[in-house]
Amino acid sequence: MFYLISIIGSGRVGASIAFLCVANELDDVLLLNRTKDKALGESMDIANAIPSTSKFSIRGTDDYSDLSNSDIIVIAASRGSYTKDRTENIKSQVDMIKEIAEKVKQYCPSAIILVVSNPPDVLTYFFQKESDFSRFKVIGIASSLDSSRFRYFISEIFSVTQSSISNALVLGEHGDSMVPIFSNVSVNGSELNSLINDITRESLINNIRGYWKQLRNYKSRSHFGIAKNTYDVIHAIIDTKELFIPASIVLEGEYGEYDVSMGIPVKINKNGVFEIQKINLDESEKSMLKESAKKIRNDINSV
Repeated sequence: MFYLISIIGSGRVGASIAFLCVANELDDVLLLNRTKDKALGESMDIANAIPSTSKFSIRGTDDYSDLSNSDIIVIAASRGSYTKDRTENIKSQVDMIKEIAEKVKQYCPSAIILVVSNPPDVLTYFFQKESDFSRFKVIGIASSLDSSRFRYFISEIFSVTQSSISNALVLGEHGDSMVPIFSNVSVNGSELNSLINDITRESLINNIRGYWKQLRNYKSRSHFGIAKNTYDVIHAIIDTKELFIPASIVLEGEYGEYDVSMGIPVKINKNGVFEIQKINLDESEKSMLKESAKKIRNDINSV
């Protein structure tokens, strides 16, 4: 079975996702951008990364009707950059996601949607409500990136490889209220909580939340990490594998929250989210997760 992976937005993130899909012979890729020349230029460049053994192609367009027959839609578009907070341009981003939802519903109503654009929790919510797609087929990809950053900092503290770290999950908002879950993490089989003190724990939380700001001291913005995390989800869907990650979906009572979208542990396969995982949280983590949901809900209501 052949798929069509359509990526809306041909900036650094969208192009990086397209590159990974093409270089790994995942499937045909369509790059869509409001500036057609940008989509054409990126697709021409990425086409040179197609392996000689590949039967797949990449092309660029600004025409939403080309989305027809897409199985997977990645939304990586943006109407502005942010410098202080991912919600700085929330109004214009929500207007954008509503317009995209209308077009996607028109041309590919059976697609699985991966929302990468910021703020992803809010945009996942509005896309699902505007499109009326199943909540299990509209997935915000960001908490898995935050979890990668959690693993990175733990590996730096203990000078170990990231492969020796298990269950380092970050839930809640992809923003300043994100919640690293310490209670389930192990390092080489030892519980993380037994290896660190409160000062180290607080430092880890602040470092994870401020990762993007620290990174911007050295380059304009990040794109490789989110591209790889998004690629992993696309790969799982296409290769019909099961992938366990934290991702944002609209909640209907899970973790005690309703009518809000935030990062929770899920299992993904060819149909999108097929299972919501319930993990044990300590009282502090439960409290922080509730505050994170409140922050996202306030952002949704502000629009």
